[in-house]
Amino acid sequence: MKLRLGAAVAALTVAGLTLPGSATATPPAAAKPAAKAAPTGSPVALRGPAKVVAYSEDGRVYGDLGINLAAATDQAFEVRSTRADWNSPIRTVWQSPSGPVALPAQTRWDGLSRFVRLTIRRADGSVARTRYVDTCLNSYNTQRTNPDAPLRSPYPDGCPANPFTIGSVQGIQAGWVSGIETWNTSFKLKPGKYTITADINAAYTRAIGIAPADATRTYRLVVRKVRGDSGEESGHRAGHAATARPSATPPSGTRSGAPTDAVPDLRSLPAFGMTLSPNSKRLRFSATVWNAGDGPMVVDGFRRGRSDVMDAYQYFIDSAGNQTGYRKVGTMIWHKAKSHNHWHFEDFARYTLLRADKTEAVRSRKESFCLANTDAVDYTVPGADWRPENTDLHTACGDRGTVSLREVLASGSGDTYSQFRAGQAFRIDNLPNGIYYISVEGNPNRNLVESDTTNNVALRKIKLSGKPKHRKLTVFPVGIIDDEGYGYDEE
Repeated sequence: MKLRLGAAVAALTVAGLTLPGSATATPPAAAKPAAKAAPTGSPVALRGPAKVVAYSEDGRVYGDLGINLAAATDQAFEVRSTRADWNSPIRTVWQSPSGPVALPAQTRWDGLSRFVRLTIRRADGSVARTRYVDTCLNSYNTQRTNPDAPLRSPYPDGCPANPFTIGSVQGIQAGWVSGIETWNTSFKLKPGKYTITADINAAYTRAIGIAPADATRTYRLVVRKVRGDSGEESGHRAGHAATARPSATPPSGTRSGAPTDAVPDLRSLPAFGMTLSPNSKRLRFSATVWNAGDGPMVVDGFRRGRSDVMDAYQYFIDSAGNQTGYRKVGTMIWHKAKSHNHWHFEDFARYTLLRADKTEAVRSRKESFCLANTDAVDYTVPGADWRPENTDLHTACGDRGTVSLREVLASGSGDTYSQFRAGQAFRIDNLPNGIYYISVEGNPNRNLVESDTTNNVALRKIKLSGKPKHRKLTVFPVGIIDDEGYGYDEE
């Protein structure tokens, strides 16, 4: 489901960097039921079964502990977070029926910080474990609670993790529950019987107006030892969305029609996740190009007979989802390389290492890309698609036998290439020590049609020092953003 949202995204230059920002969002008109009185009672409430069975492996319990958060009225519970610029803190508000309500300060985008406290007690009443859990309302484990609830939830799957995220939306549809996931944490518990109590943090209950009875839930927890294959998965796997289908045949000409009221706008985020290769010959980095426009970037490829080349066309889609035209914008190629092996669109982005005077020192070998909605960068922009399709390379890029395919960068989403991907590096062994800038540029040849091409470049300042075989990399901060540990190679 696609909702059109209200918020503005501005460009800001800080410390020599071209940086995007986002203004405070207003609720989408579709999310405000007409002629409905403001609900009474708690907007959300903890729910859960009377008993949960969990499994202990090597003395630790992993996985779902069974606690849910429900939209307790006949209206959805929605939370939005925005950052005005890289020097500003994250501002998080609950979109209440009477207007935005400020929530406790957040330092990350991947959930409400310390939203729930879990207290686990032994049979004798003594406390075995206590832990606060960060909570993403966009849980993959969402369910309807009654037959009158809306058939689908409009809210995203999961919360963003990119350090340069600009705006996010979390929510629980009316009549639905969202699982409070603990997949990324574990509890040291021996097999046995326990009592577990979940309490919503008092800072949130006061701000949201949650009644005491709705802010706590106590139930039984039985921990069993894993014996062989317990039949329980230790981690959660999200299903793949089906990718949008391309046109059946290529267009008869090179162009037709034009965009109308929904136009994409490609922007870049500063590079992150920088490391040097063990031999100091290469500088690795991660990069994101995203769509801040109010319409999707849609590129279809049509194979030239049996060759490993496709002709690429950008399609123009209006706010009602109708095609209004197309234009030939380049080619797609079959990219056979480590960590790729799929179809890439050329001319989507360019990575350049600039000297201190902003002249080109090195250009990355990475010159073709598969468009996929890997990151929710700002779901508060007008036209943002909260539940985009092709969200990974598996669904977006095709295989060797593909005849035609569609690659899409939805409004509000970004395409991130992590630094372990082939080509995400600069050769630096012949460069002198000094100040440099990593330039990430979307639509470098201006072949793609977008609303604004003056905001396509983001720079990240770095410094190279040390001896040739033992180089040292210094990465300068971007405002108050802490991106240490993001995007690093784990292979």
